[in-house]
Amino acid sequence: MHTVIIYHNPECETSRNTLALIRNAGLEPHIIDYRVSPPSRTKLVEMLAQMEISPRELLREKGTPYAELGLNNPALTANALVNAMMQHPILINRPIVVTAHGVKLCRPSELVLEILPTPQRGAFTKEDGERVVDEAGNRIIAK
Repeated sequence: MHTVIIYHNPECETSRNTLALIRNAGLEPHIIDYRVSPPSRTKLVEMLAQMEISPRELLREKGTPYAELGLNNPALTANALVNAMMQHPILINRPIVVTAHGVKLCRPSELVLEILPTPQRGAFTKEDGERVVDEAGNRIIAK
């Protein structure tokens, strides 16, 4: 059995597309609405390390208190940025997917294909009409 976890926001198109791609691979992930049940501080720091990105790279600006909190200040430490994400989970960019093959911030959604343990089972078109997987289950690379 393959365990896939998605830190998800059902209101986000990218997150919904990522979830649909996981399901297109025949998997039913453990879905965590990170706004309601954010990862623990330890888990967030662990995922950042696994993704090999900094807290600043995980910060979401749009639709968050990013500006009001002054998070654009380059002098803020990684610890301060993690503290802000813990206090305001909406600052955590999404979706984050965790599989046995890695952890990835899936923006764009098709990045999830790099870490899924099973292949796509058929064609997939994102909500905006962009085809990303063909009928044979192969990723379509945009030209």
